[in-house]
Amino acid sequence: MARTTKAPDPKAAVALLWGEQEQPTRGPRPSLTPRRIAAAAVALADAQGLEAVSMSKVAAEFEVSAMALYRYVPGKTELVALMVEEVMAEVPDLSAAGEGWEPRLRAWAHRSQELYHAHPWLLGATAMSRGLMGPHQLGWLDAALAALAGTSLGAAQRHQVFVLIAGLVRSVVQQQVDFDEAGDREWDRLTGELMARHADRFPALTAAIADGVFAPSGIDPLDFGLDRLLAGVRELDEG
Repeated sequence: MARTTKAPDPKAAVALLWGEQEQPTRGPRPSLTPRRIAAAAVALADAQGLEAVSMSKVAAEFEVSAMALYRYVPGKTELVALMVEEVMAEVPDLSAAGEGWEPRLRAWAHRSQELYHAHPWLLGATAMSRGLMGPHQLGWLDAALAALAGTSLGAAQRHQVFVLIAGLVRSVVQQQVDFDEAGDREWDRLTGELMARHADRFPALTAAIADGVFAPSGIDPLDFGLDRLLAGVRELDEG
């Protein structure tokens, strides 16, 4: 019999993410844990992508039925939230990055970039929707805000700086993850042919291509964006 789909219970999800579920006092000891299930799902997503993760596939990793997994995790939504917590368990310690908010924010951005590259599915799992957040995900937010605590910026401004940096990291990583060298060469070839035929329609783009706009630059896109963004934050802080 198929399992009836029901809407996620926010209270149950919070209890699961924060380890606040009531533990049974009787009966056999559970053979699985939410964390073991999340770790198996992470391995599956790392290998095949988030779309490959299902309760049945994760259950197969433990040689149990999908129904058996529902004893520990209510559904896919909660499973993905647990997966996010699993890979974000190592909250960055920014103190070693140096004194001041700038080196610490840079370190936070680069640590975030490394995390997304290690688990590309995390981009989709943490899309900018107000999903429930566990202690590890909130820990990353807390670390970024703590780095800005020594500035003169107000609370709302500090949060907006965080949003801008997080968005920059996500944008850069998405481009890097999507990059296909063979496809890029083909795009360059086709675009070059089009511009040769229609140069008069796109004069600014034609001039930019002639100046090497798409040629390898050696510029790190994350550092380039951080330089521009943090310069603005510095001016605001000193203003």
